[in-house]
Amino acid sequence: MAMHESRLSRFLGEFKPQNYESEFTRFMREFKQQRPQLEAEQRKSRAIWWDHKQDLETQKRDQESRVKQQAYVYQNKV
Repeated sequence: MAMHESRLSRFLGEFKPQNYESEFTRFMREFKQQRPQLEAEQRKSRAIWWDHKQDLETQKRDQESRVKQQAYVYQNKV
């Protein structure tokens, strides 16, 4: 069985693209090489909008103040 598996793996190995790189991957790699500051700018921008502490009291107040909505908004109440 081991002999069969080794022949199969060699056979399949011949058909694997060894150094394939998609156009998009190549574009992104070159883009990042041309702009080494890009990742630092991305982290800085993310920190402005997403990476900040959540105010649990505000979240609780927002949840409590929501008005329950019927399933189909435009239907008259029956």
